[in-house]
Amino acid sequence: MLDERALVEQVVPVTIGNLHREYPNGIQYHWLEATTLLSPSALHPAFYGCYDWHSAVHCHWQLLRAIRLYPDAPFVAAATAALDRSFTAANIASELAHVQQRPSFEMPYGMAWLLQLMAELREQSSPLVDAWRTILTPLEAHAAYRFRAYVTRLPYPVRSGLHNQTAFSLGLAWDWARTAGDQELLDLLGARAQHFYLADVAAPLEYEPSGTDFLSPALAEADLLRRVLPPEQFGAWLWEFLGQDMLDTLAARLALVHVVDFADGQLSHYSGLNSSRAWMLEGIASVLPMDDPRRALLLDLATQHRTLGLPDALHPDYMVSHWAPTFALYLISGRGLG
Repeated sequence: MLDERALVEQVVPVTIGNLHREYPNGIQYHWLEATTLLSPSALHPAFYGCYDWHSAVHCHWQLLRAIRLYPDAPFVAAATAALDRSFTAANIASELAHVQQRPSFEMPYGMAWLLQLMAELREQSSPLVDAWRTILTPLEAHAAYRFRAYVTRLPYPVRSGLHNQTAFSLGLAWDWARTAGDQELLDLLGARAQHFYLADVAAPLEYEPSGTDFLSPALAEADLLRRVLPPEQFGAWLWEFLGQDMLDTLAARLALVHVVDFADGQLSHYSGLNSSRAWMLEGIASVLPMDDPRRALLLDLATQHRTLGLPDALHPDYMVSHWAPTFALYLISGRGLG
């Protein structure tokens, strides 16, 4: 049986080392004018490590989550120091100025993880955490505002298995809005989620995964709607979405996925796919009645994906270690189930 604390104690020091590792860097930059080329740390003084901005954001979340779960762990002092190095007023003011000039920057994925980071800060309290939360609040307000604009303007959902997928980011934003008590955003997200997905039937799982997916389009959609719909309505919708024959066919349609090349930045995405499938399957199962036969099937498939996915997420190559341990911690800590 997996020793979850041992896993966290294994990966957190790696993440601490990556948090302010500037190179290699896959920086995304929208040029507004001719200007001097700046280094990643000059552009993003808080979130420049971990190869790209969104990974840096969710690795900060990862450290906060780990400290909360294991406050007596040997990594806590170093993790706290690393977070405090990032979360300064000057750093966050610079980040805010950058994103305010670029409204579409890291929408929806990076901003969704920023909201998840803030949800974690909202659920903890200490003098230092309270100070971090205050410093980051303007960036949080920007992300929430951008999500309102995003879901209002988007005519159709993005159904990819990558960062621009709509369903996964809406799920993270929903969880933040619930934590923050933002009923206006909850109502908007709920309405748009139903607009995007409620009429969907016969999920084309045979088309998954694509070559570089780290998210399942179909499962992410179902994992979003289980948050939004009343359980009875969701259960009925799920039969139509995954098929009346899902008890007999779903295992084959959701076969485990093996990583082809851990050193390839795109092909290594599978190192997180099994883990994200696992937590989505658990989430979907969590709202079904205990005697619903689909519940046992979904949880069994989740266990299979977890068993393969967690070791893959711990691979030492930087193309994995700069992001996939976050998926491991999200899974083992049941973050999406709260």
